[in-house]
Amino acid sequence: MTEIVDTNVILVANGQHPGVSEDCLETCIERLLALKQHGRYAIDDAFEILKEYQHKTEPRRGSRVGDQFVLWVLQNKANTKRCDQIHIVPDPEREWEEFPDDADLSDFDRPDRKFVAVAIRHPEHPPILQAADAKWLGWNSALKRHGVAVDFLCAKAIRGFRKAKSEKNL
Repeated sequence: MTEIVDTNVILVANGQHPGVSEDCLETCIERLLALKQHGRYAIDDAFEILKEYQHKTEPRRGSRVGDQFVLWVLQNKANTKRCDQIHIVPDPEREWEEFPDDADLSDFDRPDRKFVAVAIRHPEHPPILQAADAKWLGWNSALKRHGVAVDFLCAKAIRGFRKAKSEKNL
């Protein structure tokens, strides 16, 4: 099965996301290792996703699981047995033409829209792996309406982050 990996999964696996549990860390590590071993992933063909990965990791010299995953993606981006490069079209208003024109997604993080655009444009509509970004919970029902599945690897952690943020805003 093809999957799209949000950057925070890589950061959690690298130990770069404060406040996540050991379970969440282990889940992200296991998922990236499994993907490297026998999975498929999708990125955009302009490598915007890959650029974001590289900006936040050290794939050439890092020894952390996330760094090694990014190195593997770099090495396999042209391997059609492991990687699907999906063409998405820039849009001045929505960031990407494929991103839904939906009022419920109007405040969706602009840098994360490329993951949604790839999921929508990909013929299989693969799930987006999400680790610790609580905002995605609020957008999940709207994303589902547009055929986008989100696999929350650390659901318990995300709910905790969301609860803590809402209590802080009271």
